[in-house]
Amino acid sequence: FSEFLLQGRFIFGPDVRSLFLTIFLILAPVLVFCIFVARHLMNDFPDHWGISVMVVAVVFTVYDLTLLLLTSGRDPGIVPRNMHPPEPESLDGNNDTGNGQTPQQLRLPRTKDVYVNGVVVKVKYCDTCMLYRPPRCSHCSICNNCVERFDHHCPWVGQCIGLRNYRFFYMFVFSTTLLCLYVFGFCWVYIIKIRDAEGSSIWRAMLKTPASMVLIIYCFICVWFVGGLSVFHFYLMSTNQTTYENFRYRYDRRANPYNVGVVNNFLEIFCTAVPASKNNFRARVPVEQGLQQSRPPTRGFMSPNMGKPVGDLELGRKPVSWDEPRSGADIRDLEVGGMLDEKEGRITHASPDLSREALPVELMEGRAGMH
Repeated sequence: FSEFLLQGRFIFGPDVRSLFLTIFLILAPVLVFCIFVARHLMNDFPDHWGISVMVVAVVFTVYDLTLLLLTSGRDPGIVPRNMHPPEPESLDGNNDTGNGQTPQQLRLPRTKDVYVNGVVVKVKYCDTCMLYRPPRCSHCSICNNCVERFDHHCPWVGQCIGLRNYRFFYMFVFSTTLLCLYVFGFCWVYIIKIRDAEGSSIWRAMLKTPASMVLIIYCFICVWFVGGLSVFHFYLMSTNQTTYENFRYRYDRRANPYNVGVVNNFLEIFCTAVPASKNNFRARVPVEQGLQQSRPPTRGFMSPNMGKPVGDLELGRKPVSWDEPRSGADIRDLEVGGMLDEKEGRITHASPDLSREALPVELMEGRAGMH
């Protein structure tokens, strides 16, 4: 489930608290750099060029944090859930059950075949969202949502990386790499200037500025992570793969139906408009709709796994039964406080909506006028 901010303008993953750690790991070394390194370099360059060292560091940090917010605070491409399973497709193109099969005997197929650039791709049925996932879509076990062009769930940004925020994720990782190299380089510049000014060895100059030494070690360690991640995702973009597809399908051993050439792959990611969200997170949900989600489907069709425990291989969670309540408002939590009055034969002390939801259908039909 997701966390919302500013009435749905920002949507974060359930582990959004890790975002504050990421912000701290970026801001803290930059502050140390500005106070103990850049401030001393302001007068060491001619024509006031030393001021640009601090200005670039501050602007680069603001740019980096903005990309972090764009990655973490937007809908990654969540596919809206269905309120009931889709109707199974019969062989003759209709959905009537007059050919010897009862509704209870009709089951939804577990997978479907779709064509992508002339290549057959299997799409899976999601038991949680009650839909057939679009190609390249996968269900995130942390966010509990199906995400289009699912890449991975990043704990550092507290959000899934998918169709609508992948470009911002890569720009954030790459800009963080450049920021590490920038701080790393100018720390060495400051150490060299101290050595030249005092005529001492490089080791004595290092002892004069311990903050520079800490920043050099910190940036050296970080650049291996963010730099390696930048190179890896550069390879994925050049071949039009996702992290999930790279580890699961191994397109180096089979044809990749999404690869349209290196140039077109990069143009698809960086030069196309970001698709509009399929969800209106600022809309108000009617109360009746929330209660109807607890009702079983009116049709008799069954999930491909109805009646037996099912588990999604891509979820990595404990298998659940299809007939377990799946909405946030569990029917067991709807406790009716009303009692049947024997003298008057009507329900008292009960909410009309909840009493309708809890009573059997036969009783409700007999007391429609009363309700």
